[in-house]
Amino acid sequence: MDIHREAFREEARELLAELESALLELEQFPDDMDTVGRVFRAMHTIKGSGAMFGFDDIATFTHGIETVYDLVRNGKITVKKELINLTLSACDQIRKMVESSSDADLCHVCDADHGEMEQLTAAFDVYLGGQDVPHQEKHRECNGGAVRAGSEVSGETTYRVRFRPARDLYKTGTDPALLMNEIHEIGPCCVVAHTEEIPFLDEIDPESCYTYWDVILSSSSGIDTIRDVFIFVEDSSDLAISAIDETEGADGQPGYKKLGEILTERGDLKAEQLEAVLASRMKIGEMLIKAGMVVESKVASALVEQQHIREVHQARQEKEYRASIRVPVERLDGLVNMVGELVTLQSRLTQTAERIIDSELTHIAEEVERLITELRDTTMCIRMLPISTTFSKFQRLVRDLADELGKEITLRTEGGDTELDKTVIDRLSDPLVHLIRNSVDHGIELPALRRQAGKPQIGTIRLSAVHAGANVLIRIEDDGAGLDSEELFRKAVERKLVAADAVLTEKDIYSLILLPGFSTAKTVTNVSGRGVGMDVVKKGIESLHGSIDIVSRKGIGTTITLKLPLTLAIIDGLLVRIGSTHFIIPLASIEEVAELQRGNGHKGHRNLTRIRDEIVPYISLREFFDIEGPRPPIEQIIMTNSDNGRVGFVVDQVVGEYQTVIKSLGRIYRDVEEISGATILGDGKLALILDTPKLLQRAEFRENA
Repeated sequence: MDIHREAFREEARELLAELESALLELEQFPDDMDTVGRVFRAMHTIKGSGAMFGFDDIATFTHGIETVYDLVRNGKITVKKELINLTLSACDQIRKMVESSSDADLCHVCDADHGEMEQLTAAFDVYLGGQDVPHQEKHRECNGGAVRAGSEVSGETTYRVRFRPARDLYKTGTDPALLMNEIHEIGPCCVVAHTEEIPFLDEIDPESCYTYWDVILSSSSGIDTIRDVFIFVEDSSDLAISAIDETEGADGQPGYKKLGEILTERGDLKAEQLEAVLASRMKIGEMLIKAGMVVESKVASALVEQQHIREVHQARQEKEYRASIRVPVERLDGLVNMVGELVTLQSRLTQTAERIIDSELTHIAEEVERLITELRDTTMCIRMLPISTTFSKFQRLVRDLADELGKEITLRTEGGDTELDKTVIDRLSDPLVHLIRNSVDHGIELPALRRQAGKPQIGTIRLSAVHAGANVLIRIEDDGAGLDSEELFRKAVERKLVAADAVLTEKDIYSLILLPGFSTAKTVTNVSGRGVGMDVVKKGIESLHGSIDIVSRKGIGTTITLKLPLTLAIIDGLLVRIGSTHFIIPLASIEEVAELQRGNGHKGHRNLTRIRDEIVPYISLREFFDIEGPRPPIEQIIMTNSDNGRVGFVVDQVVGEYQTVIKSLGRIYRDVEEISGATILGDGKLALILDTPKLLQRAEFRENA
């Protein structure tokens, strides 16, 4: 049960995210019944699953909200902002209950939450107009019987039950209505009462039962459980229970058999009677051709189109029905670690094959390398998730902050299907929260100020993601006031973050907002003003080996671009050697490799060299890391592209491309920012992975010092 309860918590988190998204959409389009249905289904599933796994408080609390939206579906309540606000508050309360409920005490929430629950329940009761809404399932009519609203029947067996009681049923003290109520407790069902045998009033015996029932029931309980309901009347009644596996027809509409087949199978219609009726009926195409309304070729063409659409729809359904499974992150991490070990072993095999010079062994090594590369790519794809799951939760954030600040803001998202490693997505959430809060508070102006500036009253924030090679670019754009470089510089001088006589480029000035303690807010509020938000962004993005770029135009808006790696587990790198020490440089940042002749480099204020008629700065890794030993007559320079332009790294030798399994260096090396990790080479030696942006920053700091 612990496993199932944890599965419920995971499912509830997803349902609550879907519920919030549907509510925000419903606020924009309050008459959209499809969106109302999404809200109702999410609430119903949370309630039903919660009750199944012992989260009774969640089921009870959610039931009243579900009933309100059932009234909305039936047109008895209109959707207004007050109802949306109330439901969003209820979502927060349900989320708190899901996260705080312990397995030791599933039926109760902490006392601190009871007051808020009671207030929310009372607020929803107002919409119910004083109706008595018991916790049991409300039922709605279905084909002359009843079915529980919104019930899910996926994964359950569907049964057909025909119950024809004896005429003297009432004389034994049995009430068939109670039997039907028991059936309802087993699962969602439709009940049809057959009343054709009831005589006229002057002939009726009030103590006789003239009615019999058909029940279509979906349940996972089994036939024996259904039969137990009728255990005391089975001997004196006609009872037939059969399992019917409900599938979808070729046209995609619910229904496992045609009407005539069902009637024949039940014994309500003879097969020869059905055949006689069908034989006398003409198909619609034949009738149209006979009436001269359509020529035969056009009917044939329409039939081909119909069959094609049917096949396409069926193929789409088969694709949707392909199973997906929920796997714990720990298992995926274990799989990635094992793939990493295989990559290391494959490198060792390749080096051994090159040393022995055996054609058969070399062929095997190449095949193993190909297979492990495919396995690595497949494993990485398993860990990739669309970033839309992160983007969707910011709609609520923007809505609530805009209301709090008295602003009108629309959040537009693009590129939600862009995929990132789950680890990156999880650690990206906090930086994005701070960036969006900043755009809402500092970027977008109040409606009156926007009207004065000739802008639309409603501000817009765009959150987008796009692939760029081995990286993903995430942009946060707003059409607000933009950044004032003079004001930023003045604030930085006031807070003694820069010297008053410092000469900074516009890009450097914009980067000041990332410094700890920097804020342009005049007062501290619940949203901003303490100067810690953007510092958190900088640290978070740097921990992901990413970079931040800020572009702004005063009065027009600001764009902040985050450049992030696709994954933090395995990367393609370039293996280089300096003396006996090996380093890995991420391949995504490399533009080209060239030779650096001794005497071609110019040493002065900084190391400069000429490559392709261009003077570029370079860093000698031998000097930077104080590696002893003689320098080779010809060194190699690896050109990389940084935010400040092209920069080279000089090494003794470029060994070649290398699939790099990133291993952390541990707590002792956590302050060595220019090294992002390490990897084990095929011969068992260690190679350090360089963080090129940090390395450039450190080199520039040394140069300035």
